[in-house]
Amino acid sequence: MRTMQEIAQLVFPERCLGCHKLSSIICTNCIEQWRVSEFKVKYSELTVHSAILYTPVAAKIILAAKENGIANADKLLIQAITGQIQSTTHNLQNIRLVPIPSSKRSSRSRGRSFMVDIVQQISYLMGIPMLDCLELTGKTTDQTGLNRQQRLENMKGSMSMKAVARGELILIDDVITTGATLKEAARALNSQGFYAQISAITACVAQPLR
Repeated sequence: MRTMQEIAQLVFPERCLGCHKLSSIICTNCIEQWRVSEFKVKYSELTVHSAILYTPVAAKIILAAKENGIANADKLLIQAITGQIQSTTHNLQNIRLVPIPSSKRSSRSRGRSFMVDIVQQISYLMGIPMLDCLELTGKTTDQTGLNRQQRLENMKGSMSMKAVARGELILIDDVITTGATLKEAARALNSQGFYAQISAITACVAQPLR
């Protein structure tokens, strides 16, 4: 007798997240654009570690996770981020994971605060505390199509603290393209009145930063 999973696979066969052909999570062709490596970017005073180049396939995987809530896409992002945490962090006991917040509007439309949900899963898997201490309080516009300077202006002053954050803080996001979001998050964390030890990890990185 077939299991429900086998029946579901027959009715809704698995497709590649990159090209949508019948395949596993990611096919042999698309995996070339989802190669895990190690990238280190120094942005202002913030060191950012990333796992994967922001390729067209990577963009589709992030979109599938962020906008469509596809579990397999979540899984790929989680694997990429946890790998970077393990390879770049020497003392896991001292760190706290700080997710980049979503706007209230985005959270409502997606049914979740995207990176908070991703980091909650990473926190559970790795046994590392999550500090959901940031929130978007300023008005921002969709950053699609904005250049670097416009994104910096768009994000400036948009985040604030909703809880105290102490320890070695690691900002977690899906992708760094211009660095504007991470820069604003670091500014908000440092607004507590003391200089926090902050770094960042993203699943993907655009090279060069736009």
